[in-house]
Amino acid sequence: MKVLFDTNIILDVLLEREQFFELSSNLVSLAETQEIEGYLCATTITTIDYLVSRKFNKDKARSAIQKLLRIFQIAEINKDILLHSVESKFSDFEDAVQHFSGQSIPVDSIVTRNISDFKQAEYPVYSPSELCGIIGLD
Repeated sequence: MKVLFDTNIILDVLLEREQFFELSSNLVSLAETQEIEGYLCATTITTIDYLVSRKFNKDKARSAIQKLLRIFQIAEINKDILLHSVESKFSDFEDAVQHFSGQSIPVDSIVTRNISDFKQAEYPVYSPSELCGIIGLD
């Protein structure tokens, strides 16, 4: 199963967001052990650098990025993806870019805590608990 991870799932793990950490960490572990084929949008990497650097420091951010690049495949962004995104009915441009980037793979689904942000998605969108249930981790 090819799964695009929304940025918030990765940040739950890296920033150790207590309420969300366990489920998100379990899903990242499945990508790490290749039980699922995990993808990140290229923009997720730049967002992680910015936010983890602000909360911790540049070294921790770079270390986290290196680990993520070993675990995940990267869904690329190009002009067509950006055009589809800007012309789409998504209310949030970043979410649209992630969606169309994943669609270009194509992934089977996206996992996010903000399902309502992906109302326009053209493939299944799951919360972490829903995806864990589908995979059999509940």
